[in-house]
Amino acid sequence: MARWQPHASERLATAALELFEQQGYDNTTVIQIAERAGLTKSTFFRHFPDKREVLFGGGAVTGLIAEGIAAAPAGAGPLDMVAYVLEATGREVFTADRHDFGTRRSAVIAANPELRERDALKGLRLTAAMSEALERRGIPGLTARVAAELGVLAWKLAYERWSDEANGDSFAELGRQALTEVRAATALC
Repeated sequence: MARWQPHASERLATAALELFEQQGYDNTTVIQIAERAGLTKSTFFRHFPDKREVLFGGGAVTGLIAEGIAAAPAGAGPLDMVAYVLEATGREVFTADRHDFGTRRSAVIAANPELRERDALKGLRLTAAMSEALERRGIPGLTARVAAELGVLAWKLAYERWSDEANGDSFAELGRQALTEVRAATALC
């Protein structure tokens, strides 16, 4: 195996997804994932702490959350700042060329309780990262937390729709739609 090849984390995620689909999550080992990706076990662990995390992108998304909120214009409201996060992740993570991977990933997660649990924990991490980024922008604590909870709800709705959509709507567009729906629903409460 080559000592260094580009896109190792993407290759590991693709290999893991293929193996999880073919032989099941429980029957797949880290060594098999690394070998399928043409890498070593130690390379796997440089990118991911365990095989559950391989489908969840490590911590890259939390950086995009902070960047998206920081990029929002001065005077933007908390949910408007969240819209910038949905735009940033749509541009950087949930791109058209990753759609097939997203659809397949969703099916694998839905079929495995351990991965569903990891997905729920990721939602908590996203909420915390969003809340912290909003607070850094001067949003009071409780308001930041509520906006983050609503933002992650919109994110989840957008992701579900994006990974299920056959019509090609962008994640950013679906995120804006979901955020509008979440805002409307809160007005009814």
